[in-house]
Amino acid sequence: MSVELNHTIIHSRDHRESAAFLADLLGLEVGPEWGPFVPVVLANGVTLDFAAIPEESITPQHYAFLISEAEFDTAFGRIQELGIAYYADPHLKLPGEINHNDGGRGVYFPDPSGHGMELITRPYGG
Repeated sequence: MSVELNHTIIHSRDHRESAAFLADLLGLEVGPEWGPFVPVVLANGVTLDFAAIPEESITPQHYAFLISEAEFDTAFGRIQELGIAYYADPHLKLPGEINHNDGGRGVYFPDPSGHGMELITRPYGG
C-alpha cells in the first residue's frame, strides 16, 4: 500500500465559517458536518476537517494549495473582492503583491482563524 495523506484537522474559531471561506475561494464544496468537524474535500481526496476550538488555543499553521492558472485567477479575484490582505511572501513583507516563483504565481493570505494560506500555480523547484 502506498502512503497518502487522507485528512488533517484544522483548528478554527468557527469551523463553519473557516470551511466556507476556503471552499468559496477555491470553488469547493463544504461537506456535511460530521461530529465536531466540517469537511472540505480537495481534488486529490484529502479532507480538511475544520474543528472549532477556543481562539486562544489556536496555533497558526501554514496550508499551501497547488491550483491551476484559471483557479488562481478566480481565487485571487475573490481575495481582492473581499478585501482580504494578501502578500507575495510568507514573511508578509510584500503586501498587495503576488509572486512569480518557479514561473508560476503565488499569494499568501490569512484565513478567518489566522492560519497562513498560500495559493501557488507551480510546485516549488518546478
